[in-house]
This record gives sequence, C-alpha cells and structure tokens, in this order.
Amino acid sequence: MSAWTRSRALRSLKPAAACPRCTPPSSSNLRATPGLRSIRNNSSASASITPRAVKAYVPTQGPKAHHGPRSKITHEVADLSPALEGQKVVLSGWLFAQRRASENLHFFTLRSSTSSVQLVSRSESASKGLMEWPLESVVLVQGTVKARKQKAKKVESAVDEIELEVDSATLLNPAEAVLPFYPNRPEVANEDLRAQHRYLDLRRTELAENLKMRSKVAHIVRNYLHDNGFTEVETPVLLNSSPEGAREFLVPTRSPTPSGHPTFYALPQSPQQPKQLLISSGAIPRYYQIARCFRDEDGRKDRQPEFTQIDLEMAFVSGAPPQISQAEMRSTWAIGGSEVREIIEGLVKKIWKEVKGVELEGWFRVMPYDVAMDVYGSDKPDTRFEMYTLPIGYYPSLSDGALDKILLDQSPSHVEFMITPADHAAGLDIPTIAKNSQYVSYAFSSLPRDLLGSAHDQRATADNDSLLRIVLALAVSHFQIDYVKITEKNVYTWHDESVLTKPLGLDQDRSLPAGVKPGDVIWLSRRKKIAEGGWTHLGRLRIQLMEALVAKGLMTLSPRPHFLWITQFPLFTLADEDKSHLSKGRYASTHHPFTAPMFEDLEDLKAGKVEGVRGQHYDLVLDGQEIGGGSVRIHDAEFQEWIMKEVLQLDDQEKSRFDHLLKALKCGAPPHGGIALGFDRLIAILCGAKSIRDVIAFPKTGSGIDPVFKSPSVSGDEVLKEYGLRSLEKKQEGVGEEQQQQV
Repeated sequence: MSAWTRSRALRSLKPAAACPRCTPPSSSNLRATPGLRSIRNNSSASASITPRAVKAYVPTQGPKAHHGPRSKITHEVADLSPALEGQKVVLSGWLFAQRRASENLHFFTLRSSTSSVQLVSRSESASKGLMEWPLESVVLVQGTVKARKQKAKKVESAVDEIELEVDSATLLNPAEAVLPFYPNRPEVANEDLRAQHRYLDLRRTELAENLKMRSKVAHIVRNYLHDNGFTEVETPVLLNSSPEGAREFLVPTRSPTPSGHPTFYALPQSPQQPKQLLISSGAIPRYYQIARCFRDEDGRKDRQPEFTQIDLEMAFVSGAPPQISQAEMRSTWAIGGSEVREIIEGLVKKIWKEVKGVELEGWFRVMPYDVAMDVYGSDKPDTRFEMYTLPIGYYPSLSDGALDKILLDQSPSHVEFMITPADHAAGLDIPTIAKNSQYVSYAFSSLPRDLLGSAHDQRATADNDSLLRIVLALAVSHFQIDYVKITEKNVYTWHDESVLTKPLGLDQDRSLPAGVKPGDVIWLSRRKKIAEGGWTHLGRLRIQLMEALVAKGLMTLSPRPHFLWITQFPLFTLADEDKSHLSKGRYASTHHPFTAPMFEDLEDLKAGKVEGVRGQHYDLVLDGQEIGGGSVRIHDAEFQEWIMKEVLQLDDQEKSRFDHLLKALKCGAPPHGGIALGFDRLIAILCGAKSIRDVIAFPKTGSGIDPVFKSPSVSGDEVLKEYGLRSLEKKQEGVGEEQQQQV
C-alpha cells in the first residue's frame, strides 16, 4: 500500500466514541491557546532567520588523512614473533624512522605504544608513500612476517627477531612536517618544551610505561582491599573549607548569602571527614578510595597541587599497643592502630612482589619520632647508610665531668654532632660543601652588615680557608652550624676549636677510645632538646653529604627497600610552617585535629600539659621518603570538642565547620583509624622516576601552572560578577579608567 493510500484510508476511519483526552484540538482551539501561539510565532521567527554561509573545505597542500573503509588490524606490534613467520598481518602505529638502501629497497620503523618493528619495502608505491610521509605520522601497513636476515643489535623481545615485508601502506593521519620535538630520540628536548606538548612527550616509552605501571598498581590495590573486606566509596569533591591543614583551593558559587557575601566550596585536601562519617554511620566498616586531593602549596619534585592517594579507614581499631609478644611483632609498636599496620604492610608486600618480584619478609621496622630525630635528624630518615646525628652527650670519650655538665644543663637546646669518616671526607670538598650548604648560604645572606664587615677586614691577613672559618664562626651564632677537621693534634681537643662546643667547657678522657681519627670531619649544630618539625640542621646536611658521596661513587646504597614506621609524633606543634597562616600562633595539630593521643599521655593532655603529649599517629617511610601517614582517631565527641575549643582554640565559626562530625560521633561512632598512601609518590618510586610529574599524565609545573591547558586563567568581569566577585587589578598611575580596562 502506498503512502497516499494509507493516508486516505486513515482519514476515512471514524472513532467509535469521542474522548476529550484523545480528540485533537480544533484549529480554533489552537489559535486560542497562548502557549501554542507562542511556539508557532517562535517557529515563524526562526524560519525567517537566514543562516550564515559556510565556506567550502579547501584542503592544504601535502599528505592527506585517510577517511572511509580500511583493513582491520590483525595484530599488535608487541605480539609479533618468529612463530608467525610467513603469515599476512595488518599493523598500525607511528612512523618512526625512514631509510633508503637502494632504489628498490627501503627500511622503516613502525612504533606502537608498546614496541616497534622493522619494515622492509620492495614495493615502489608503498616505499614512495612511506618515504614522503612525515615522521610520527599514523600509518597502517599490510605485509608478511619474515625472520630477520640481519639480527638486531639488541634483542629484548620476540619482535626484534622478525621484520615485516610490506605489501601496502595507508596514511591514516599525517603529522606536521616539523614537530616541536621528536619523542624516543636519544636527544631529549628541554623540560619546558616537553611540558607544553605533553601529549607528544607521552609517546616516549618511559612515560607510557609509567602510566601503565600506575594502572597496574591501582588494579592490585583494588583487588587486595576488596579481598580484605573493604568497600570502595566515592566521597564529595566540593566540600566546606576547614580551618586546619594546608592552604585550600576555593571554588566560588553563584549563590551568595542574603547579605550579598559570596560563598565558596573548598576542594578536599583529603577525604578525612567524609570517611570518618562513613565509619560513624556503621554502614561501611572498612572503606577505601583512590582519591583525588588538592592543596594550594608550592610544587616540588614530590608534590603537586592536585594529587592522588590510597585512602582507607577501618572501624574498631585498637587504641593501645597490641596484646601480643614483641617476638611475634618483631618490632615495637607502642600505639593503637595495629590493624591498619597489618593491612598496609600486606598491601605493600603484595605490590612489591607482583611489580618488582621482591619478597618482603617480616614486619617493617618501627621507630619513635624522638629517636628518629636524635639519631637521623629527620622524621623520615633514610636508613640505607650509616651516618648518625647524635646529641653531644653521646660522644664516646667525654669525661665524667663533661657528662655531668651536659646533664645539668637546663637550657632548652643542646649541641648535636655528626661524623664524616676520613675515607669519605678525602673525596669531598668540605669547605665548599659547608659554604654552599643552604644553612650557611642562608646565614651569609642574613648576617648583619657589621659582622660581614668584620670578616671582610680579615681578608688581608687570612687565606681563603681561614676566611671561610671566620665567616662560618660568625654564621653559626645566627644559624648554628659548624665543622672541625680532625688532625693528629686535636683528636681529643677538637671541641675547643668550635664556637658551639668551646663555651660548654668540655673535656675528653684520653683513656677512652677517641670518637674520631685523623682525616675525619665532625659537624656540629645546635637544636632544641625536645625535637620539633621534620628536620634538624645536620639531618638535612646528612642527606646532602650522602647525595654527594653517591654521585662521586664513594658510597653505594642498598637496592633493597628499607621500609620504616615512624610513630609517637608530638600531637600538637608550633613548628609547622605550612599551617602557621591558619593557626596564627596557636597550637596546630601535627597530623590533624582528629588524631587521638597516646593512652599513656591522656591524663597529661586533660590537665593542659600539651607540649609533651604524643599522638597515635604513624608515618610509613621508604628510603627517606614519606609514602603514607595516618592515625587512630578520637571517637569521643565531648573530648574532640574540648580539643578544638581549648587546645587548638578555634573560634565558634571555625568550630562550627566540624559540627557534622561532632554530631556523628554523638550518634555512637565506633573506635576507628585509617591511613592515606601517596599514590603518585609510590608509583614514582616503583618506576625509578626522579619526579612524580613523570608518573602523572598531565602534571602541573612547580608554580602550579598547567602548560597544556593554560590553567589557571583569568575570567572576565562579567563572569566574576555572577559569583559576587570583582577584580583587584591595580590602576596604572596616569592611566584613565577606560584605558585601564583596555589594558
């Protein structure tokens, strides 16, 4: 039946009964309906608009991309092997190299994201195209797998033992004739250029493999935590600002307050509060998430403004040391949260076994914070080499009288020492290291002019080394660092040659073995007796000396990973520069305000003795890098509120931002604790990358700029107005408002 016949037949049909809901409105009703009349009028208006003319596509000169049907790809380049010899295959990839051997013989290299293969072409048409197409063009080739007649210089896989004899080639998409740089070449372009064209730099095998490693580890993490009863939950990215922690990124909204003040979301520094609420709910006893986090901090090689962490939380963790023998634990874990420790050590061991093929046996070593600071001068010590920073009271040949003086000294600080042995010192330029160390160079720049002038006056009568000693002596009084070279004459008297130890009036017992020998260098510094912060002066110098020794081949570090737990941190601090802008002279939480104190220090804290209280906070350290941190949480709402109000001295507005958490704790929250591992840093270590930027697809620069997407960027005044904001652009002197707007 034709369309005309069907239409006529339908019009001839009459309904059995009229239904007001089914009967179409009459034309008069349509004209009387305002909404329909408006639609009809708009349709007429739109029909009267003449669209702008569209220019015809005129292709430029040069090779053209292929459109339309093409042969189906049969194999990946990495899957080729001698077992396929004689078979026809279809491959795709990037044209990497071109070489003309003779008029009838050409060689090419086809590279995929995982491997490369040599192409041999005796086809005139295929060779002509492959020679003319720009390098890095995307091509599809058909050919026959052949065993290589001339073996590759380096055989790393089965694909290196074969070559592909080309039958035909298709240009899928040409690259530009000249690219900003060419990846996978021996000469690597400078970092700024590669950052601007990250999509091109990602073709480098090294970076591509790093991203695949990242995916593999994420898969291992998810499987392991799922198998151990954890539930993956996504938490909000748009949250409220928190008065604790580092600087946040704020996101303006178009919803001002009734009084006209703009309102903001804050991007989370971590999912800390949401995950505690999840545990408090009782619905999720074990939570995890591979979470995106944001901190408005200056970039470093191991820090980005946006980063990823393996975040987890567990209900019913212990709040005191485990009730098992020390022999079973193989180390001292004197706080709660042992359940978190067991999960994390199991996860790390699984990752190292599956990724690196390394079996990590036994429990990881545990070290209290104050021991780490006394022995290594750092709260994330690198324990792969022996070089120790110790209080001067531990110097082995001090006399009993000297020890008494040190023990009776009531000053808040003491001298620490570190020894560089003669065989290491002989290979180092000690004066230059001292002069160029950040401590001394900072001291030079901050010394008063009169002190620098007095050092300058000595120039006529002092050689370079003596002059350096004079300036160092002046510097240490301001920045507290010094060194002494040990000779045959001063083995037992070197303490009289340092401006730090001479005032102490020490002497050494010559009947005891000397702590140093000729050729050694002893470094000296002054620090607070009660450790604070993350480093001592000698702790930083220790790492600098290690790096210099390794670079010169004078020290070899163990290739086996040295995992270490640091525990019993001070619960509160005044020494965290990252938090000083928020704490404003008040105590800040060393970790965060929800960290529980050690049970042994609980009564001191309740009595207001804040300074010596230790927290149930634990950091996981690997070869001098912190890769994770967590704690047992406070689950008592009343005690948590007292911490915020009396210890941290948050005002009512600051404290109100935690009302949801306090209310959740009052609803019967179980004891809980958790941890977050730095995913980017962990992957960088596994890949042997120098920076976490090498394991992130599109990283920011050190100043927080994205060179590919050009963010952050400026928004116009009209956009800002929607959010209740305005520009703080300063008017140039002598420039009118109209001209200034143009500027």
